[in-house]
Amino acid sequence: MKPSAVWMCSRIEHGILHCASLFTPGDRRAEWMREWRAELWHAREASQIDEQMTWSGEKALLRFCSGAIRDAWTLRSLCAENKGPRAAFRGSAAECLLFLFVLFAASYLLSQMLPGVRAEIHPSLYRVNPNLIMIQNALATNDSLATISLERYETWKARPQRYFDGFAFYRVARELVVPRPGARERWKVAHGSLNLFWMLGLPTMFSAVSDDAVGRTPGVILSEEVWRKDFGADPHIAGRLVHFGRKDVRVLGVSPAGVWRLPGDVDAWLLEGDDANRGVGYVIAHLTAPGRTAMSSDRVEIISLNSDDENEELCGISFAARTKGPWGLYQFAVFLAFLALPAITSVSLGESQFCSYKPSWTNRVFRWLFLGAKIALLLPTVYLASLDLAYCHTMTYSVGAQYIQLISTFTMGLLGLRWIILDQQNRCPVCLRRVTHPAQVGLASRTFLAWNGTELICTGGHTLLHVPALPTSWFGTQRWLYLDTSWRSLFVGSGVG
Repeated sequence: MKPSAVWMCSRIEHGILHCASLFTPGDRRAEWMREWRAELWHAREASQIDEQMTWSGEKALLRFCSGAIRDAWTLRSLCAENKGPRAAFRGSAAECLLFLFVLFAASYLLSQMLPGVRAEIHPSLYRVNPNLIMIQNALATNDSLATISLERYETWKARPQRYFDGFAFYRVARELVVPRPGARERWKVAHGSLNLFWMLGLPTMFSAVSDDAVGRTPGVILSEEVWRKDFGADPHIAGRLVHFGRKDVRVLGVSPAGVWRLPGDVDAWLLEGDDANRGVGYVIAHLTAPGRTAMSSDRVEIISLNSDDENEELCGISFAARTKGPWGLYQFAVFLAFLALPAITSVSLGESQFCSYKPSWTNRVFRWLFLGAKIALLLPTVYLASLDLAYCHTMTYSVGAQYIQLISTFTMGLLGLRWIILDQQNRCPVCLRRVTHPAQVGLASRTFLAWNGTELICTGGHTLLHVPALPTSWFGTQRWLYLDTSWRSLFVGSGVG
């Protein structure tokens, strides 16, 4: 090649390097240019044949220089990852807390979208009269069984009572209902006395009359699930006639989801006279002297009830006990999760150390506060998430939903607590960042003669974590080695020192 052509190719190659250097960070640009110019000089020397450049050699050098553009862009990406807020945030305690907060917010938003969960956690659901009980035969082992006949109810109601000032009766039966023309369905209908709704004091939605009037007017009160499914959530449902069996009944209102904890799991409440309630059902009574019964218990024996059959064994089931809500079940499941946690993971945080340096008391306080904050975010998240799973397909309280809540609370609580402990064990006690870059040290065959396990390092230069591969009598748990300030020079420029 002519010297002028070689000079022109050389200028083009250096121009490519200069343009590529513009992609590199400013503090790295000079060093990057020196390295690439040196590499270009060596490549040019290796491409010469008899101290002369050929066209094929110059083409190879041009391809070599084009690789500088990709190298410069890669260097810029790596420096951006290792500097700035993103690098400082990655693996930090704030990232962990933000992750848990996002899970909590997601479970809370989902709970607000599910009618069944909203009903379960609504505080008005559990505002019940403590003197309200359900009377049942004491020999019945199932609280959901109907054991009181209408004749007994009428006898108790007709005679003056010393300890009761009100009774209500209802029975549950399958009824053929025509909610709209051309639709025939079978609902579980509770045939109740006219004062049932008024005595319970439960609210109604879209009612055309007051709650007191609802308890004294014949008609039907629909459950929210039926109202949404068969009536399209019509807000003007009050006053409409619905065909029940052989008669038309006027809709008085809609009961909000979850307000009913009476046995039967009914679709509608048909309020009518006692003459239409022939059969065995349930009796609701209001106590005037709760001291005559052991009201501290959920299931109490009724000592005195004025009737002809004084030998009859009766018991009263407190409504406050039936409406405890999901909180008690959640507490029991979380308690079991805490008990089972030591069985699946070590709860030690590896505080053992073999150096003269000791962390300050502020580091220890922040470490325990961080652990408490994680648990404080986990527990409400588990509570809401278990309710989301239990009531995602149902709008009303059910025994099956309770089992789902119990199992899911225990499982998520146990796994969540295990994750929190493992996360805490792998965080630097000084800066609370996760230790990284695991390295295997030692040989398995020399476990009892020398140390064998995994070493992880804090990217801030504070600690080394030693985790034994096989626990022994002299090295059974992980240990922290606190590094002195001389190590910090190795982490300058990492963005986290």
